[in-house]
Amino acid sequence: MSNQLLLGPILGLESDTLYTTLVVTDDTVSSVLLEIHQDTLSFELVGTLHVGRVWRVEFDPHLEPNSSVNYRILIENEFATSKSGDSQWSFHVPAQTETPKLAYASCNGFSDFKLMTSTERPYALWQAMSEQHDEAPFSLLLMGGDQIYADSIWTMVPSLKQWNELPREKKIKAKASKQMKAQIRRFYSELYLDRWNKPDVAKMLASIPSIMMWDDHDIFDGWGSYPEDIQTCEVYSAIFAEAKNHFDLLQLRSANKNSTLLRNASANANQAKVSHFGAVVQFKNYQILVLDNRSERTLNRVMSEEHWQDVIHFLDNCTTGDLLVMTGVPVVYRDFSFAERAVDATPWEEEVTDDLKDHWRAKEHEGERSRLIMRLLANAKRRQGKTVLLSGDVHVGALGIIRDESQSDITRIHQVISSGIVHPSPTFMQWLGICALTNDDDEYLDGAKHIVARMIKPTGGDKYIRTRNFTTLKMGTDHKIWVNWIIEGKDKPVYAID
Repeated sequence: MSNQLLLGPILGLESDTLYTTLVVTDDTVSSVLLEIHQDTLSFELVGTLHVGRVWRVEFDPHLEPNSSVNYRILIENEFATSKSGDSQWSFHVPAQTETPKLAYASCNGFSDFKLMTSTERPYALWQAMSEQHDEAPFSLLLMGGDQIYADSIWTMVPSLKQWNELPREKKIKAKASKQMKAQIRRFYSELYLDRWNKPDVAKMLASIPSIMMWDDHDIFDGWGSYPEDIQTCEVYSAIFAEAKNHFDLLQLRSANKNSTLLRNASANANQAKVSHFGAVVQFKNYQILVLDNRSERTLNRVMSEEHWQDVIHFLDNCTTGDLLVMTGVPVVYRDFSFAERAVDATPWEEEVTDDLKDHWRAKEHEGERSRLIMRLLANAKRRQGKTVLLSGDVHVGALGIIRDESQSDITRIHQVISSGIVHPSPTFMQWLGICALTNDDDEYLDGAKHIVARMIKPTGGDKYIRTRNFTTLKMGTDHKIWVNWIIEGKDKPVYAID
């Protein structure tokens, strides 16, 4: 038995007063304790990975707000150390009247080996977040997808590498053997431990409570946007099951114990039918709606009707505060319809269809996108608060807005895009190609042209921030949410949401 943690601690937020901590230990450990503010609390064993046991504890800091909370972890009554050698950690609890400082990040990894090896300082933005945290602490870290990049599964898992060489008809009929499932399980376990134990990442995950939602790379590139026969085959199902198990345990910190899940907030929730991890968290003046746009995704839908009913129930009952909506892929972004039509007309459609069908503006998803926008506009009019969409995925930073001018009081929804904190942005030539096949013309969302969506330029930066970035959000004394993109480079993009 060792008193070194295999992973963690990882802080989570359930509400203004309820926090969680998660750790992974080796299989020999039978007791884990949290020491915090003269209290000692027992961790609960919530699951296992290929590499060890997953433990979780809930706690109320019981401190005066606006405090720095120190905590330590004990394994079999000995103080535990992290992979980085730390044995004590701390986090910030904001005062009741304090406007908390939030961070939003996405795309924490690399989609291929070449990008990884050619990036000189992979975790420079995590270091920048740490510096910001030391100057003025963050109260919450929102992570909007691709917290890991699992695309190497096709080369790192021997049985999948062999399967991938089969003709398509044999792939679809192939069984997922016990050996394959074991190799997949090992892959995800080792991937999380490798990526999240990077010192700069680990420090922030242990120092800022987080709320996470997955996107495709947490499973593998393009999940949910493949043809039905391959998407539902036994091998893909085996991969998804293991990716889901690791997401459940490590990013949600055990869904069966997570009181923030949206299904618990819906009067129509049927536990037997629930197949999504949508969540809602109330934190200070913020209502945070976390949309799961991967668990139920197909070529023809983003969310199931049951999921939609949970979202609608929440929005119908959300009447106060400012609303932050986490949706991995941007709702307001460039229009890919020209590229989509061109691909649909070619015999090589399937080779790139997952990239195009992932977007909310893909023709199959336009109806759901409109449904989401109209529901959010209706909620914003009733609630009389700010509404901000937080998204990543596209490897650039950007800003969009939806304006409803159908009444004298204009209703606005802002779209903040931040991507990626580790993944590099498109090269100049890649970006030229994207711009050639897409446009960012104003988009009218109703026949009378009263509702318009458009991309807008932040102050002090380019319209599209083509460098790695994360964002900070904080309410100013002017009652505006100030959004700052922290980037590699000398620009300091900023925007005030009123």
